[in-house]
Amino acid sequence: MNNRDTQATWKYHDGTKHSYWSIRNNPHFLDWANRPQPFKIYPKVEPHLLPRDVPPTGVAAISAISEMEPSPLVDSAPDLQDLARIFYFSAGVTKQRAHPGGEIYFRAAACTGALYEIELYLVTGDLAGLDAGVYHYNPADVSLRLLRKGDFRGNLAHATAIESAVARAPAMIICTGTYWRNAWKYQARTYRHFGWDNGTLLANMLAVSAASGLPAEIVLGFVDAEVNRLLDLDTRREVSLCLVPIGRTSESSLPAPTEAPALGLETIPLSQREVEYPAMLEMHDASSLDSVEEVAQWRGEPPVLPSSARAGEAVRLPRLPEEEQPKDTIEQVILRRGSTRTFNKAASITLGQLSTIFDCATRGLPADFLEPIGAQLNDLYLIVHSVQGLKRGAYFFRRDQNTLELLKEGEFRSEAYHLGLEQELSADACVDIFFLADLKRILERYGNRGYRAVQLEAGTIGGRIYLAAYAQRLGATGLTFFDDDVINFFSPHAKGKSAVFLLAIGKPLKRKPQDGL
Repeated sequence: MNNRDTQATWKYHDGTKHSYWSIRNNPHFLDWANRPQPFKIYPKVEPHLLPRDVPPTGVAAISAISEMEPSPLVDSAPDLQDLARIFYFSAGVTKQRAHPGGEIYFRAAACTGALYEIELYLVTGDLAGLDAGVYHYNPADVSLRLLRKGDFRGNLAHATAIESAVARAPAMIICTGTYWRNAWKYQARTYRHFGWDNGTLLANMLAVSAASGLPAEIVLGFVDAEVNRLLDLDTRREVSLCLVPIGRTSESSLPAPTEAPALGLETIPLSQREVEYPAMLEMHDASSLDSVEEVAQWRGEPPVLPSSARAGEAVRLPRLPEEEQPKDTIEQVILRRGSTRTFNKAASITLGQLSTIFDCATRGLPADFLEPIGAQLNDLYLIVHSVQGLKRGAYFFRRDQNTLELLKEGEFRSEAYHLGLEQELSADACVDIFFLADLKRILERYGNRGYRAVQLEAGTIGGRIYLAAYAQRLGATGLTFFDDDVINFFSPHAKGKSAVFLLAIGKPLKRKPQDGL
């Protein structure tokens, strides 16, 4: 079982760290003439167009983001309008802009480099307006393309060792990652981005599903080869990342697993030529689960529970009264979201705004690797530059007490500038949120697949932070970082941990519809 040989993760993680010298010694450049196509296209498969005029949910973004588990009716099956809403507000094209390298299509969720390497597929039984089948979602023409006809949900139930949410779901969305579309810019570090970019998309998907009254859950435990085979993926180019069961039936009535022969469907090449980065393929292979027995064992082990030393003085984060919380709907917030490119350094945010962001984003994720619900793999550390009611300095967020513990007081804008890969955004923000994790403990529990889990969780919590910030008309942007320097800055408290993700929050100086790190 490769998953238990965790040296593979350390080799990949250490080999893709950023440092002051690794950035300067990297000869990589962007070959715009070879830029990947932004969409996966099956030229010979007819589209099933999704409705575009879908009724709004009317649910406030803050409520939708915070919802842990909606209370469904006995049977809650999505119809075609529900699916159209979920797909569009998770991965749909919301803006476009001309660029020297061609047109850039910005999507509903943030993505590194606006490269959108995450693809979505649908596996469903018969639904209102849609026959049972395996479909691919194309954001370019807002359509589904039928790849396999028939009900293959039993295949996914088997691949997940009869995971309850999967066994009772009328429909399931599968997220995949396309290596080259992101590696064109980010090379081997793309495997980290799979988690970040899939996560921000999942934050939208969970929120819109909740607003639609449909249960949704992240499922990371599955036999990789079975899911890849069902989608007919060329696994040197594209791989399955997670499943999201949508809706719930009162009883499982799944068909038996069905043979899924190779399809050989033509797709349009992403580029004239692709560069393969073996480190990513090796990391994915090492974190794959090979059998139903391995999936059941992986899911059944006790969770990793957080443990961090006490720090300095603590500030409790006040919860805003409901009447003071933003009322914009989840759809309105997603449509105006876009990674902020310039922060107003002279501005500040309130402690109430920061508290609302943390309250929404850190209640816990519905995921099979986070049982009991409320468990979390990532620890959150902050550099506070300008938050009314908070001293400037470095902090640790203690979730169980909803407090910020002061690690060291001071003005750290120059340090934040350096840690954020010497980008002005991290220095000009009101607060920088760093995701750090004890990889040793996580790998001991989850094996190499724990690396997928910790990156995916960081991206999903980060996606919720994006939405909670934009719901309050603030700005946010994801940034990359100098790995070891981040740990050194937050040590001794962060000693032994690893840097996973970074998100900056502030007030935009100028809004531009652009995503990326």
